[in-house]
Order: sequence, then structure tokens, then C-alpha cells
Amino acid sequence: MSAPLLFHPTADAVYGFPDARRLARVDSPYQRIEVWDTPQLGRLFTLDGRPMTSTGDEFIYHECMVHPAALAHPSPKAALVLGGGDGGAAQQLLKHPGIERIVVAELDAQVVRLTREYLPEVHGGAFDDPRVELVIGDAADFVAGALQTVPATEQFDLVVFDLTPPDSPASGLYTPDFYTQLKRVMSPTAALSLHLGSPYFHAERIAGLLNDLRDTFAIVRTMSTFIPLYGSLWMMATASDTLDPASLTVEALTERLAARRIDSLKHYDPTLHAGLFSASRSVRDKLSQFLKPSS
Repeated sequence: MSAPLLFHPTADAVYGFPDARRLARVDSPYQRIEVWDTPQLGRLFTLDGRPMTSTGDEFIYHECMVHPAALAHPSPKAALVLGGGDGGAAQQLLKHPGIERIVVAELDAQVVRLTREYLPEVHGGAFDDPRVELVIGDAADFVAGALQTVPATEQFDLVVFDLTPPDSPASGLYTPDFYTQLKRVMSPTAALSLHLGSPYFHAERIAGLLNDLRDTFAIVRTMSTFIPLYGSLWMMATASDTLDPASLTVEALTERLAARRIDSLKHYDPTLHAGLFSASRSVRDKLSQFLKPSS
């Protein structure tokens, strides 16, 4: 039986899918996980009623979250995905042939189980690759443990925050204290990427996240692209002390993609890159009222 599937990005806004069919529901110790089938975007899953990933457009989100930062790094070998239980970020990271190790630190085993069963296109078999290590548990605990056990030669070159928003069980990971701790398991030339939200619905939240990132990292750049499942232009960011993805030219990106034999992307490409890092005046105006003044 079909029914409307509605999302509320703010209290006074709503969008959704009129003929969705729920395929599964699990109330885990952490959240309510639901899998839906929709005519518009195929299968998707939600956490506590929030849209997470759909088979119809996941490549937009995951490609932008992974490849700008990964291509800015000259030779990424190790990556850490915080969250990412659907496997989408891991699948994109595996496209870079130099990658030797990916750790996916996912809080909820039920997310992994349900998405592997109902949305196999998203992970594309990533969890069966021997380079991918799935760790179930609190990502903060994993990082704290890694601080005690990971030698400098095994630090992470890329970190992807593939998490629920700050007002969720992941709230403790969006803090300057955690960023500082995280930097200790990142290599000196590492980059972090994370999603921020919609500038039209979450401007204050986005500005707060950017302020904290800029207090911790030397180079912070914002990206934006429209994601149908999220119903809006969606912002992401990269943060690093050394890498600046926004500075990469079309020629340099084309060369790196060719050298790494990455030719199967559906959304991201060198000609899109500069546009990702370019914010419209209206977006800049919305964020400026909340951002700290530049020093």
C-alpha cells in the first residue's frame, strides 16, 4: 500500500513523495530506520524520518563528498568514513587505485544490514572488498582508540563525515574538541569532507559548523549542489591544513582522473568542479549574518 512520504526540513516547510511504499522498519537502540520505494528516486532509507540515501541520486552526494578532496590529495592511501553504513562513500573511495585501507565506523549495525539488503546499488559490493574494514560502534570511540594504536605511518589521508546532522546521535562529532582529536589521526596532508545542510533551511547551523571548522583547520572551502532527495541546494565542505581542492584547475583534475583511471562517475567531473566551490550571492548573504567576522 502506498502513502505520502513527507519531509520537514524546517517546521514551516514540507516536501516529499506522494506514492511511497514502505518496505521495512526497524527501531534500533539508536534510531528508527525505514526503507521506502518511490516512483521518483527508487529505494531510499530514512533515519528518524529524515532522508538519508536513495538509489536514484546517491551518486550526486557521495561523488561530491569524496572526489574533490581525494583528487586534491596527490596519493591517498588510507581513508576513514564516520558513519557511512550504506557503503556509498566507501564505494567512491575504492575508485582511487592507491587506496589501501578504508575504515567505515558506523554506529548502527541495522543501517548496514538494511541497506545491504534493500539498496545494494549504493554500496556496490564495497563491504566485500578486503581493503574495507567495517567497525560497528561509536565513531568517537574508534578515533579515541586509534589515537593509542595508530602509528604516524598509518594515519588517514581522507576523512569523510557521512553522518546524520548535528541534532542527532552524531552531535558529539561536530565539535572543535572532536576535530582537534581527529586531526591527531590524520596525516599532515589530509583532508576532511562533510555535509552541512541547505542554506535555505539551515543557514544558522551551516554557519556554526563553518565557524568551528575554521577555528580548527587552516583551509576550509564550501561546495554546493542540488540533491533531489534533500529537496534543496545542499552544502558540503572540505577542511585541511594543507590541501585546497578549490584551487585545482580543470587540466590538473583531468590529468589526475586519467592517471587514476576513474571514468565511471555520473555527476562529478572537472568542468563541474569550480561550480561546486562557487556560492551564489543569495547563499553568501544568508550565511553572512551568522558567520564570525573574518580576522
